[in-house]
Amino acid sequence: MPAVTVENPLTLPRVAAPADAVSRPVRTVTTAPSGFEGEGFPVRRAFAGINYQHLDPFIMMDQMGEVDYAPGEPKGTPWHPHRGFETVTYLIDGTFVHQDSNGGGGTIRNGDTQWMTAGSGLLHIEAPPEQLVMSGGLFHGLQLWVNLPARDKMMDPRYQDIRGGQVQLLTSPDGGALLRVIAGDLDGHRGPGITHTPITMIHATLRPGAQIRIPWREDFNGLAYVLAGRGAVGEERRPVHMGQTAVFGDGGALTVWADDAQNGSHTGDLEIVLLGGRPIREPMAHYGPFVMNTRAELQQAFEDFQKGRLGTVPAVHGMKPSGPDGD
Repeated sequence: MPAVTVENPLTLPRVAAPADAVSRPVRTVTTAPSGFEGEGFPVRRAFAGINYQHLDPFIMMDQMGEVDYAPGEPKGTPWHPHRGFETVTYLIDGTFVHQDSNGGGGTIRNGDTQWMTAGSGLLHIEAPPEQLVMSGGLFHGLQLWVNLPARDKMMDPRYQDIRGGQVQLLTSPDGGALLRVIAGDLDGHRGPGITHTPITMIHATLRPGAQIRIPWREDFNGLAYVLAGRGAVGEERRPVHMGQTAVFGDGGALTVWADDAQNGSHTGDLEIVLLGGRPIREPMAHYGPFVMNTRAELQQAFEDFQKGRLGTVPAVHGMKPSGPDGD
């Protein structure tokens, strides 16, 4: 980790917040509990215990792995439904195959992203390819759920295939950090992801002792999740380590520091995901794989799924859709 990098970051555009920008303070730091998802792959629940008013428009995020599978161990998810939001699967190491009942899908690996807008609903499956199941190997990624406003919840499903080489690469003034802009805008540099809900998603790598202070839209919230390593966030230098999420308060800049010694990080760097979005501020009704605005809409989603209105599994697989349990 990570798959997308450059030999000399100083060849990249450099970004820094203006000196007069107000740095966002840190509201909370939480530690993600561990669990299992799908057919049994390990995850960390990055947003567990965080008040939704600080997450909006994000719903949940799982760190999948990092795990080095033995032959025969790689796992995925069975067929399952979604409605009312977008799933963003960012694969740092390994390979995942996606297919949905709307005809979307593909294979992502080593820095690629699948961006699926479930909208009015579909069925999908995510699984390691047969070759990886046979050989085993490293698997590490993220899945983020992004809410849709009421006006877009029943839109037609859409699928985006974002290759690692398409992400916008930036650096800090001294070249000590590599910033991968997957979606949204950072200081005028846009990532490739097309979003219905305005968000910014960045995977940053900071060398030991490095710092970033980047501009951040004041109408967005601010979150940071540590994939690996140790460091600090905010001007107050609140300590964070792997598996922890920091929630920022108001302001126009985000500050992150990497510890001089990166004990426990096999990359030797601090790996952190920075997220921000414009809050939707609508009622949310969430159960399993459905995210709607009212309980009645949730009940309708379950009924539509049970009656096959969210699509059917392609016959070539000879598989039945799973129950509505979520990813």
